[in-house]
Amino acid sequence: MVKPDKRLTKLVLKLTSADWENTSAKQYEIAKEIGVWRVFLNGYSKRGVVVFDEEVLPREELLKRLEDLKPEIVTEESLMVQELIVGSMGSNNVLVNH
Repeated sequence: MVKPDKRLTKLVLKLTSADWENTSAKQYEIAKEIGVWRVFLNGYSKRGVVVFDEEVLPREELLKRLEDLKPEIVTEESLMVQELIVGSMGSNNVLVNH
């Protein structure tokens, strides 16, 4: 059982060498990792987001697996499992017209 106050790391990445085909394959590969909670790699915008547990999957290992996309860390934050779950709920992901 996972504790709701467990700390995770969220990296927002710029993928300097990415296209839709290799990011799709890489996203699938990374998503299978035990320590990865969320992964989104976009070859069109050349951006990516990975939420992972550094105790299970060290940052260096994750970045090594992404090295062919030439990732650059744009932002980094620490969040709790509870924050990730609440933030992922459908009611928090509603698009609003402005």
